[in-house]
Formats: sequence, structure tokens, C-alpha cells
Amino acid sequence: MRASRLLSILTTLQARGRVTAPELADACEVSVRTIYRDVDALAAAGVPVYADRGADGGYRLLDGYRVRLNGFSPPEAEALFLSGLPGPAAALGLDAAMVAAQNKLMAALPQNLRQTAGRMQERFHLDAPGWFGETEEPKHLRAIAGALLRESPIKIRYQSWRAEKQRRVAPLGLVLKGGSWYLAGSVDGSVRTYRVARILDCSVLDARVERPADFDLAAYWQAATLRLEAELHPQVAKVRLSPFGIKLLDALSQPYVRSRTRIDEAVDAEGWRIAHVPVGKTVWHAAAELLRLGPEAEVLEPAELREKMVELTQAMATRYRQRPVRAMARKA
Repeated sequence: MRASRLLSILTTLQARGRVTAPELADACEVSVRTIYRDVDALAAAGVPVYADRGADGGYRLLDGYRVRLNGFSPPEAEALFLSGLPGPAAALGLDAAMVAAQNKLMAALPQNLRQTAGRMQERFHLDAPGWFGETEEPKHLRAIAGALLRESPIKIRYQSWRAEKQRRVAPLGLVLKGGSWYLAGSVDGSVRTYRVARILDCSVLDARVERPADFDLAAYWQAATLRLEAELHPQVAKVRLSPFGIKLLDALSQPYVRSRTRIDEAVDAEGWRIAHVPVGKTVWHAAAELLRLGPEAEVLEPAELREKMVELTQAMATRYRQRPVRAMARKA
């Protein structure tokens, strides 16, 4: 156990540079005092570990010191090859680099692990888009990825749902969500999200931007998606559901709606239950979402939503009665 921890400390220092004792303790799930003893053991074994004092201090290895570490366990080797799924890498223009890196990694692995690692590529495939969707191939994705890695600003012409806009953006990260690529970038000091497929023109500027030290792409994306989903479903409808309607709601709803729907325990004489369901910001959007449940749902509140459901269902019934299929077939 300790040998594995010492190796973990060494690889962390080699990969990240300066690391504090509390950070190492969190990563290794041990106490800070244990980290002190482990670092002393590394130093006694001849590893040039140094401690920098002060507010920005921490442990680091002597500049230029490197050690070859090929002690992969089978799960570690498998995980590395699973992370190299080809689709997103190709979209970013990194497919050739990924293949070269995997070949080098395969050559570095012990013989007994090569077959295990190779099986990951044969048995796992990432299909990013949702069902019945297609992966977008944005024209400017590779240019944006290059600017992101070089920390260069970009000038874009962007088509939002409201209007066409031009922006100077400092790229902070790219996210692949449901087959679509999104750019997180800083504009006038605030971080915004742009769908890359809607970027009409993009030029990389001959300058350099400083990435905020405290920006966390994963945390930003999680907060941004939750905020967007909340904005799209700001209202709550009181809906009466049949047993089958409850199943339909669970199957057809977005994860945000599904996780925030509250269904009362009480069951009426017909076996139906009351649900409180997040719905769209306009009456039209809310009605469109609930119409998918057909006759297995009855909107009780708000009143304007119930009236819209009545209006739409009556209009649909009238249209179907006015144009029966037989009459349409004779006309054709």
C-alpha cells in the first residue's frame, strides 16, 4: 500500500510541478502527517524532492528531474486506452496525435498488459449524439481548438436565435454535449457559451490571453446547464396522471424535469395521482410538452395552461373530423 502511495506522490509531482501537502493528502486519502513521512522516505531514497516555503509553497521535484514509470496496473492501462476514443479526437484534429500516443504507450507497456489494453479499443465505442440525432461537424472547430491550446483570442461572427452578432472571445474550453460542440469563452470579463455550429466566421487573432487561474471548465459547464434548464422550465403545472401517464412522463421527460417532478402518494378512485411538473416558460411550450402524454394526463393548474390544452385538443379534433382519411384518399 505504501509503495503504491509513494509512486502516486512521485507521479503527481512529476505531472503537476509544485503540489502542497494537503493536496497530496486529499489525493492519496491519508493525513498530512503521513505525506510528510512519505516525502521524507522519497528523499532518503535519493529522489530530489524539495519543499518551497511561503504562501505559494509546496513540494516539487528538482528542475529537469524525470523518472520512467511504467508500473501500470491492468485497470490503469485499460482506462488509458478507453480515454482515447477516436471520434472527439478526430473532430479536434488530434486523431493522428492520438494514434501516435497510443502506439508509444503500447510499446511502453509490459507484454502481459498489451493484450488487455488493446481489448478496450475492440470492445468499447462512443456514440456521442442522442438517439435520432447526428454529430455536428462545425466548420471552425479545429481553428477554435488550436486557439484554445495556444491561448489566443478569436473573433467570431455568431448566429444566435435572436440575431447575428460579432464577438471577440478568449476561449476557455470546449465541451461535447449530445453530439454538439460548445465553446466556453470570456467576453468583456464574463464567461459565455456559444454553440460552435452557429459560428459563421472565425479568425484567430495574433495576441495572447491569460486564462483565469480559478476557471474550472467542468464546474462552469455543470452550473451553466443547470441554469439553462431552470430558465427553460420556470413554471410548475399541477397535472393529474393515470398509471400509464406516470410511465410516459418518466420516459419522455428531460432529466431536469424528471428529477424535479413531485408525484403525490394519494391515489384517487380511478387510480390516478397528482403530479407537480416543471414546464416551459410560455403557455404554448408548456402545452406542447404535456400534449405528448395524450389522454393519460389532465392539466389542473394553472388555469391558462388548462385553457390552452382545451383550445389545442379541440382544434385537433375539429381538424381530424373535417378532413377524414377517406375524403383525402379520393382527392389524391
